[in-house]
Amino acid sequence: MPASRPVAQSPTAVQATACRRLDQWVNLSGVSPENDVSFPGARAPSRTRSVVSHGIRLAVYEWGDPGAPPLVLAHGGFDFARTFDVFAPLLADAGWRVVTWDQRGHGESEHAALYSWEADLRDAVTVVDSVTRDPLPIVGHSKGGAVLVQFAAALPHRVSRLVNLDGLASGRSMPDVPDHERTKLLVGEIAGWLDFRRGAGTRPRRPDTLDGLAKRRGAMNPRLSHDWLRYLVSVGARRDADGWRWKIDPSLRLGGFGPWRPSWALARLPGLSAPLLAVLGQQPEVMGWGTRPEEVTPNLPPGSRVEAFDDAGHFVHIEQPRRVADLVLDFLGAPR
Repeated sequence: MPASRPVAQSPTAVQATACRRLDQWVNLSGVSPENDVSFPGARAPSRTRSVVSHGIRLAVYEWGDPGAPPLVLAHGGFDFARTFDVFAPLLADAGWRVVTWDQRGHGESEHAALYSWEADLRDAVTVVDSVTRDPLPIVGHSKGGAVLVQFAAALPHRVSRLVNLDGLASGRSMPDVPDHERTKLLVGEIAGWLDFRRGAGTRPRRPDTLDGLAKRRGAMNPRLSHDWLRYLVSVGARRDADGWRWKIDPSLRLGGFGPWRPSWALARLPGLSAPLLAVLGQQPEVMGWGTRPEEVTPNLPPGSRVEAFDDAGHFVHIEQPRRVADLVLDFLGAPR
């Protein structure tokens, strides 16, 4: 049975409480359906659907002509696909069929018992398989960018071009780990995950107002306007009887579990066969890597380049969507 297929059955009772039916969010007006919150340039997906990846239903979103050449986007950790609501339409209007998804435990996708880097990679393959088996360009932000670097390294014949939006960590030691030490790392990581989940798995997120969540999101995005932040809340949180809550699984922690480190993505770059565009946000932020262009340039595969934004932070595509979209479109060339 293939890993990706349309969902024919209803989610279980547990899954139903963890995420809402995707068809409740179909909205072509560019306005959040729950609170009529809008933002200039933001446009809701043209189409929504879902795929099942190894038992987990993933919410998939598309902008643009369904017959246009496909382009896949991957959001970062602790984020959601609708953060592309301004960025993705700019790519779609240039002639691309833009496809993205909520990663497991994020947004409208189902929650899992545990999370891992390998599961996120398998999910990426499932989503791309649902689009095409031919080579295509892929764009990832932060953790999504690092996952897609591994995707391009593992499946080079599936990738024509790769864009990494501030998803390359460096400045840390990357020593080889002996097998016996790697096993100890894995045991320790899984034990830590289980301990964390015992406390967080059944604890509900603290409710807040829409404006309260927007203010809290502002700590991650200090250069965004309050209107932008309110829009992100309206599409990334749910409104319960006692207030608004982010949809993300409370038991999630950054990085997944297993002997994996963010800095390892940089070490994969020299072996890539697809050209890479790396966009770095240089303003220091809580979620940012602080990676400098000179740390990335020596590792670039042929035909690649680095662009640094001195006036933007980690969320470059949210802060400056038009500028990033123009860079991406120039790098990809005209859709064929």
